[in-house]
Amino acid sequence: MTAQPVVRSEEPVLLSRVGDVVTLTLNRPDQFNALSDEMLAALGAALDRLAADDSLRCLVIAGAGRAFCAGHDLRQMRGRPDEAYYRDLFARCGEVMLAIAAFPVPVVARVHGVATAAGCQLVAACDLAVAGESARFAVSGINVGLFCSTPAVPLSRAVGSKLALDMLFTGRFISAAEALANGLVSRIAPDADLDAAVDALTGEIAAKSPVAIRTGKAMFARQAALPLDQAYAYAGEVMARNMMADDAAEGIDAFIGKRKPAWTGR
Repeated sequence: MTAQPVVRSEEPVLLSRVGDVVTLTLNRPDQFNALSDEMLAALGAALDRLAADDSLRCLVIAGAGRAFCAGHDLRQMRGRPDEAYYRDLFARCGEVMLAIAAFPVPVVARVHGVATAAGCQLVAACDLAVAGESARFAVSGINVGLFCSTPAVPLSRAVGSKLALDMLFTGRFISAAEALANGLVSRIAPDADLDAAVDALTGEIAAKSPVAIRTGKAMFARQAALPLDQAYAYAGEVMARNMMADDAAEGIDAFIGKRKPAWTGR
């Protein structure tokens, strides 16, 4: 397991930027980055701010300390035994997951240690995920008498119903290798090379046309919800508009001319 460096800060979410890539780090290492009310609010606010940054090419979500994210803060939840509070909490968590889906550029989870319950939900909600080979994943609410209903939403879309229900009914952990084989993560790497693997993936994305990447993310999510014939019709319209972009002309001319394209973002 490759632990993330711990930055002693009271901020529940830390932001760092290298070039066109921003990393948001969940920063409650002593609580395995459990999603407190404060962390959810900070993560949602950061996503809202960054969504307006046209220079951003990729976003990474990571966790400080020994784990990616252990799900909701159960102590905080038990401290407020009120159904209205719980409805609001899960609605706010859903809004964060929807903000990731609607985020204009790819969102990559950097996963080490464990990702459990809402932490596994967060991995499933991201567009891509790179996991250390010792990382483990579970939706373990069932072990405390709680079916992980909201984590089931992105999990079932990522891995399909059979594995999702196996995990949801038993609370068992799956390995990084099983997560990769079933689509919960997109790449795994030796623990010591996890940061290099994340950098390689985000570097690949950042090197592409920003117009094509932003067009593609929005298009992919929408077509997945359409019947097949409508999906093809919609995709054709999007691709035709994409062909009219300056970046598409530059990319094709560069390919024909056997040179590196100079993207303009238009």
